[in-house]
Amino acid sequence: MRYIEFGTQKVKVSEVVAGLMRIPEMSTAELELLVETCLEEGINAFDLADIYGGGKCEENIGKLLAVHPDLRDKMWIQSKCGICPGEYTIFDFSKEHILESVDGILSRLKTDHLDSLLLHRPDALMEPEEVAEAFDILQSSGKVLDFGVSNQNPMQMELLKKCVKQPLAANQLQLSAAFTPSINEGFNVNMEIDAGIVRGAGIFEYCHLKDIVIQAWSSLQYGYFQGVFFGVPKYEKLNAVIDRIAGEKGVTNTAVALAWILRYPAKMQAVVGTTKPERIRESARACDFTLTRREWYEIYQAAGNKLP
Repeated sequence: MRYIEFGTQKVKVSEVVAGLMRIPEMSTAELELLVETCLEEGINAFDLADIYGGGKCEENIGKLLAVHPDLRDKMWIQSKCGICPGEYTIFDFSKEHILESVDGILSRLKTDHLDSLLLHRPDALMEPEEVAEAFDILQSSGKVLDFGVSNQNPMQMELLKKCVKQPLAANQLQLSAAFTPSINEGFNVNMEIDAGIVRGAGIFEYCHLKDIVIQAWSSLQYGYFQGVFFGVPKYEKLNAVIDRIAGEKGVTNTAVALAWILRYPAKMQAVVGTTKPERIRESARACDFTLTRREWYEIYQAAGNKLP
C-alpha cells in the first residue's frame, strides 16, 4: 500500500479508501471481516457520510467500535455533512446544521472525533462566515482534526477560504477511466468541441497546485451511478485494454482501473465501495505498480476520448 500525508495532522493515509456507503445491512461480524481485511491490506482510510443509509452506516461502524474499541486507533475515519434529504433535498452549510450534524455523526460512530470532515456538495446559500465559525468550534473542541469539501470548483473553495482559516485538505470528486470531464476540458482548451466544455473550472489543476487531496468517488463507474463499466458493451475497447494490461502485470482489472486514477500526479485517493473482502484485496493491488505514461494515455483514449 502507498500512503499520502493528509491535512494539518500529516497523518499517513492509504491511497485506496474504503467507501462505506453500502454497509447498512451488514452484521457486525461481516463488517469486522471487511475492516480487518482493509487493515491487513494496509487500507487505513474509511469514508462515510451522515446520509449514507440514513445514518445507519455510521451506526454500524459505531457498533463495531463498541465491540472492538482497539480498532479506532487503526482507522482514519472521514464523514461528510450538508445534504438534507426529505420531501425534497436541500444543502445546508449553516453553522447550526454543521455543528448538529457532527454531534450526530460522533454519537453514531461512538467516537470523540473525526479525522476528516467534508462539506457534502456545494450549498448555493453558503455563508463562509458561518462555516468558519463552525469549523473553529469543531477544531477547538477536538471534534474534527481536518476539513475539506466535495464536488466543489475552485471559486467555491476560494469563497470558503475568504473566512475559513483551516486548510481545505481534500476535495472528493467523481473520476474513473470512464468518467473524465475535468480531464477532457484540460486537453481541449479553446476548442470548439463538446470535450472542451469547462465543467470543473480546472479543479484538478487547482487541487494539484494547492496540495489538496483529490478523493476519486465512483472510481469504477461510468455516468452518474449508472454502474461499473466492467463488461459494459459501450466500453468494450476500454475493458479490452484494461484486461490486457492486467494480464501483463498479473493483477485484476480492478487494480488497473484504480491505478489509472492514482497515476494522476496530485495527491490522489481512490474510494472503493465494495463490501467483499476479495475485492478489497484486488483494490489494494493498485498500489503495487505504477502505470506508464503510455499505458495511462492508452486507457484514456480506449474509453472513447480523443486528443486534439
